[in-house]
Amino acid sequence: MSAVHFSLEQAALRIRKAMTTISSRLINREGVIHQAFLALLTGEHLLLQSRTGTGKSLLAEQIFSCFTDARIFKVQASKEQQPDTFFGGLDIEQLKTGRIMHNTVGSLVESEFGFIDEIFDANDFTLRALLSLLNERALIRGVQYVQADTHTVIAATNYLRVNEVTEAILDRFLYKAVILPDKQPLLQYRIAQRYIEHEGKVILPAERVPLAELLQWHRIITGDYDSLTIHIPNDVVYSMNLVIRQYEYARNRALKEVQGIQNDFYVSPRTQAKALDALRAIAFMNARSEVQIHDIQALSALFATSGVEQEQEAFNKAWSGVHKSLSVSNGFDQLRVLLDYDDVLTTIRTNPSALRQPLHTLLDSLSVRRSLAEWFKDIFGNQDATIENNQRALRQFLHDFVPACDEVRELKQGLEKEVEHVLALASKE
Repeated sequence: MSAVHFSLEQAALRIRKAMTTISSRLINREGVIHQAFLALLTGEHLLLQSRTGTGKSLLAEQIFSCFTDARIFKVQASKEQQPDTFFGGLDIEQLKTGRIMHNTVGSLVESEFGFIDEIFDANDFTLRALLSLLNERALIRGVQYVQADTHTVIAATNYLRVNEVTEAILDRFLYKAVILPDKQPLLQYRIAQRYIEHEGKVILPAERVPLAELLQWHRIITGDYDSLTIHIPNDVVYSMNLVIRQYEYARNRALKEVQGIQNDFYVSPRTQAKALDALRAIAFMNARSEVQIHDIQALSALFATSGVEQEQEAFNKAWSGVHKSLSVSNGFDQLRVLLDYDDVLTTIRTNPSALRQPLHTLLDSLSVRRSLAEWFKDIFGNQDATIENNQRALRQFLHDFVPACDEVRELKQGLEKEVEHVLALASKE
C-alpha cells in the first residue's frame, strides 16, 4: 500500500474485520482482543493469565493468523531450559574459542511474532536473558549483539511468581489480561457450539493482513512515517497525565486499605510515554488522524488489567473525576490557553532573543489560542517591545488569570515558577 494512496478508513476497517473474526471464533474475549491489537499496532507485548483450559494458546494463534508473511516462534517454557531455547543453539566453533555466540536462525530473535506458554515456568537466568530482547529488541549476550526482528510477543501463564526478575519481565508486557473461566450457561453453550464447529482449531480469516502493512501502521502510530501523522493535542497529553496520577493514587489507596501496603503501585515514566503511542493507536483504529480527549478513557486497556474489575473501575473513576472537573467549568479551554502560554515560555527558553520582539508577533508565529493572543494585544499592544515590558506582560497574564478548577490552578502555579526561571535565564543572555 503506497503512502500516496494510504487510507485511514480502509486500515481501520481491516482492523475491525480482523477483530470481528477472532471474536466470532473465541466467545467473550472482546476486551483482550482489543488489547492484543493495541499491542500489535504499538509493537508491544501481551501477557495472558488464567487457569488451564481457557484457550490462551488458541487465542494467541488466532490473533497471529490474521497476518501473512510473519515468522512465528512458539515454545512452552520449563525450568530446565537455557537461553538457547529462545535465542538458538550455541555456535560450537565459536565456543571452542571461548566466545558464546548463538545461531539465531529459527529463533525468537528472527521471528516477528512469539508465543511463550507458561512463561513463569522458565528459570530466572533465562528470564533475565529475555529482558533485552523484549524491550530493546536485541539479543545481547556477552559479546554478541544482534538486532531482533521481534515485533510482538504474547505470553501465557497459569500463575504469577514475584521476585526482582519476574517484576522486570512483567514490566516488559505493557498489556496484561486475566481470563476467567466462563460459567454463564449461555456463554458455555456458545463456546461449545464453536468447538463443535471448529474442533478447537484456528480458522484462517477470509482477509488477512500482510506483515508489511502492519509494520506500516506501526510506523504511523509511533511517528516514524513522513506522509501521515497522528496528532495528540497538548490538552490531551496534560489531561492524560492527570488521569494517570489519579489512578495511581487510587490503586495505592486500595492496596493500603486491603493489604496494608504503602505506595506499591507505580506507573513508570516509560509506561506513561508509551501511553502516547496507545492513544495514537486508539485514534488510528477509529480512522482519525487526531487524538480526542475521550480516547483517554480507552487507556484502561493499558493501565488496568483486562478481566480485573477493581482495576478497570479505578481507572474509569480516575478518568471520570478529571473529566468532570474540567468539563463543569471552562477548565479544558483554560488548560489549552495555559499550555499555549507554556509554548511561549519554551520558545523564550530556547531562544532568549525572542523576548526582544513584540509579544503578539511571537504569539502569532506559534499559532497560540486566540484568547491568549488577544489578551496581550489588548493589554500591552501599544507598548514598546522591550524586554522589561514583555517580562511584565508575561507576569501580568498569570496574575490576572483566574483558574476554574483545581487542575487548572495547579498548572497555573507551576507556570508561575517556570516563568520566573525562564525570565531569569533570558536576562543573562
